[in-house]
Amino acid sequence: MIGRLRGSIVYKKAPELMLEVSGVGYELLASVTTFADLPEVDQQAVLFTHFVVREDSQTLYAFSTLSERSLFRTLLKVNGVGPKMALAIVSGMTVNEFAQRIHAGDITGLTKLPGVGKKTAERLIIEMRDRLVDVIQTTTGDSNTATLPLSVNHEEEAVTALLALGYKPIQASKMVSAVADVSLSVEEIIRQALKASLQ
Repeated sequence: MIGRLRGSIVYKKAPELMLEVSGVGYELLASVTTFADLPEVDQQAVLFTHFVVREDSQTLYAFSTLSERSLFRTLLKVNGVGPKMALAIVSGMTVNEFAQRIHAGDITGLTKLPGVGKKTAERLIIEMRDRLVDVIQTTTGDSNTATLPLSVNHEEEAVTALLALGYKPIQASKMVSAVADVSLSVEEIIRQALKASLQ
């Protein structure tokens, strides 16, 4: 299985990016936090990956930290949680924020994540409580870098990224409009929109 890639960024448009490694371009889907950590196009990046194979698709997911990937993998073990929902959860909260909501039994906070209904939130709380110990242990050595701006229509890209995470068009537009600022990068707009929606 492909677990880690080091290469040059060919393009990035949340949640998709391509990383060229020894002449091979790997297409990846990444969390919002990972996008915030990415360097500029043509610069080197190191990403931890998880490969999902299905009958009709093969998808490589990318994360900037081991703790994010660990949470993603642990979420996939929960009944009813697929890669798309797991990526949305990892994008919507930090590992520590998610752990706090799980231990507090915060169903309301969890249902604010895209695709997470009351039953799924209850299942997450029950099944993730014991599994989070291993996830939290992987945070040692994790670090975050500053958000890097992109020279594109930030609001439109932010809305597109939220749609890819499972939000409905009207909801995504409202979330972005509420926090959008010309000085913010796409990743920061997405991050603030997600944070505001969970409050």
